[in-house]
Amino acid sequence: CQFARRSQWTWHMHAHYRSWTTALRLIALAVILILAPARGWAEPVVLKLSFFTSDRSTVYECHVKPFVDAVNADGAGIIQIHVYFSGAISASQPEQPKLVLSGAADMALIVPGRTPEDFPDSFVFALPGLFRNDEEASLAFTRLVEDNALQGYSRFFVVGAHVSVAENIHSRKPIATISDLKGQRLRVNNEVEADVLKRLGAVPVVLPLNRAMDSLSEGTIDGVVVDPSVLAEFGFSRLAQNHYLLGLGAAPLALVMNREKFTSVPPHAQEIIRKYSGDWSAKQKAACSGAKAREVIAQLRAAPRRAVIDPSPADLATARAAYDAAIQAWTAASPHNRELIDKVTAALARPRKNGN
Repeated sequence: CQFARRSQWTWHMHAHYRSWTTALRLIALAVILILAPARGWAEPVVLKLSFFTSDRSTVYECHVKPFVDAVNADGAGIIQIHVYFSGAISASQPEQPKLVLSGAADMALIVPGRTPEDFPDSFVFALPGLFRNDEEASLAFTRLVEDNALQGYSRFFVVGAHVSVAENIHSRKPIATISDLKGQRLRVNNEVEADVLKRLGAVPVVLPLNRAMDSLSEGTIDGVVVDPSVLAEFGFSRLAQNHYLLGLGAAPLALVMNREKFTSVPPHAQEIIRKYSGDWSAKQKAACSGAKAREVIAQLRAAPRRAVIDPSPADLATARAAYDAAIQAWTAASPHNRELIDKVTAALARPRKNGN
């Protein structure tokens, strides 16, 4: 009997221990569920990014891909960006801002020069000779966006405010000196570049990048003014064998997100977007496009059938006079333009930071 009582007592003690162990495990699981970060228990936010050309283009690799890759890696389980390439949403450059504002896309790379009525202040970043290089120009662009000092951007969260490397002249016709530009019909990105080319005797034609090759093939233009890194991917190098490295202006571009969409995503997702925006984006773009431009120019110089011309000191002086005249004319056009020049000067002196 004594043995039976001892066994019964032992059985009750084991049962009591098991019940307490189970209870403690349930409490621990409840605490984990309460304290676990959202990334483990919710579907990630998926954003649609509209891009007007190929994923193999330098424009994508330098202006968009660094941001997309960084966010998708850092934001796994929180936020993911899906890119719709080659105009899958729309191939029209002027349509890109409207896609973002309408909600047809959450993000897009826009070319302000294609819709000057919406982004008139962006022309300040296309003025030739105003900046030492594209990184400096992009950082100034970023500062003015942060200050909400540029018309047209307030409805967007601007991920990246970029300015292309200096654009050169690539023509079917020989260009040995700056005087050979006279009468040549050359594709340009915006009216600021057009003004400079007029002062140098050329005939500018404002065309979107992804439409210029048709005009070059048909002979309606003689050449293009573009960043050298896009020569091959848009087909220009097949016809344009003469390359005049004048460094004529630049093209502002911006990677933008619908601001209402940005504020609607979870705070942690907003933090990740901000982390890879602003100065981070500008510096990534400058490093990428600068390396690609140097590589392409080296290849052009090595090609036996191509003429790659560096302007003489006299030609550079002529170009500088045209640049200064264009800047002065643009500045004098309105008090607002004068204010923008002053803001650019002040922005260049500010310390760097991320986000906007």
